[in-house]
Amino acid sequence: MTRPIVISMGDPAGIGPEMVAKAWDARRERALPPFVAVGDRRAITRVWDGPVAAVSDLKAVSQVFPEALPVLTVEDAGDIVPGAPDADGARCTVRALELATGLVRSGAGRALVTGPVSKAQLYEIGFTYPGQTEFVAERCGIARDNAVMMLAGPGLRVVPMTTHVALAEVPGLLTVDLILAKARVTARAMTRNFGIAHPRLAFAGLNPHAGENGALGREELDVMQPAIEILRGEGIDVRGPLAADTMFHARARAAYDVALCPYHDQALVPLKTLFFDEGVNITLGLPIVRTSPDHGTAFGIAGKGQAHPGATIAAILMADEAATHRARCTTTA
Repeated sequence: MTRPIVISMGDPAGIGPEMVAKAWDARRERALPPFVAVGDRRAITRVWDGPVAAVSDLKAVSQVFPEALPVLTVEDAGDIVPGAPDADGARCTVRALELATGLVRSGAGRALVTGPVSKAQLYEIGFTYPGQTEFVAERCGIARDNAVMMLAGPGLRVVPMTTHVALAEVPGLLTVDLILAKARVTARAMTRNFGIAHPRLAFAGLNPHAGENGALGREELDVMQPAIEILRGEGIDVRGPLAADTMFHARARAAYDVALCPYHDQALVPLKTLFFDEGVNITLGLPIVRTSPDHGTAFGIAGKGQAHPGATIAAILMADEAATHRARCTTTA
C-alpha cells in the first residue's frame, strides 16, 4: 500500500484549504498520488461542498482517497472566517504543521507539503522561527543554516543563497563558506530528489554584469570565484559568475539545471514571472521531502472560489517525484 503525501493546510482562514480541495478535485485529471490534509476539517467545508472523509490512521487514506478527500483533524481552530485570520487559526496552523511533519518523519507519510501561513499571525502567538522551513528543519534534527530553499517551476530551478534579509546586508553575508555550503547541498539534492546524475550549477553575479571584472564591484572576484574554483575541484559542474540579466531567458536556462543567486529577489522574480501558478518551494538538505506552493495565504480572495490550485498541484507532484527518486536511491545504494 502506497504511503500518502501529508499536507498541512496552512492558515485555515487563507486559501490553503480551498487549494487542497481543488487539488483533490483534479486528482484523476492530474494523476495525483493519494494525499491527506491535516488541520481543522471545517476550514475545508466552509469553502467547499465536496466529499470529506475523517481519518485517524494514514493506512486508511489510500482506501478512501478515490471517493473523498481524507482529512486528519487537529484541535479546533475556533470560528473560521475565510479572509479573517486570528490567533486560534494560527495555533491550529502550528499544530497541523507539527503533526504533519511528525507523520512524515516517522515514515507514516512519504512526503510533506506545507500550505501557506501568515507569519504575522504566527509571530503574535509566539512562533519563534523565521518560517516553516526552519521549523521543519529543526524537527528533523537539521540546523537551520543547513536547510536550503529551492524554488522550482517547469523550466527553472533557483536557489537564493541569502533569503529574508535586507539587501544592504547581502554583500557581508555572501562568504566563501556560505556559497560552498549552499552549492554542496544543492548538488547532492539535485541527484537525490530529481535523479540528475551530474547536475549543472550556474551562479548569478551579485553586481550588474557580474561586476565587469571588478569595475562594478569585487564580490565576484574576491568571494564567488574562489568558491567556484573549490567546487570545481570537488568535481561539481559549476559555471559563473554570470550576468543575472541574461541568464534567465529560454536559451540560457537550457545550459544549467539550477541557478544559485546571491539574494532573494534575484532568484524569485524570474521564477514567479515565468511560472507564477506553478512555482514550488522545495527544501533541500532534509532527511524528508518537503515542498510548498510558492504563494501566500491570499486572504483577500479566501472563500471566494477564485484561487488557482496550480501551485498546490505542482507541489504535490514534485513531492511525489522527489520521494520516488529517493526511494530508488535507497534501493540501489
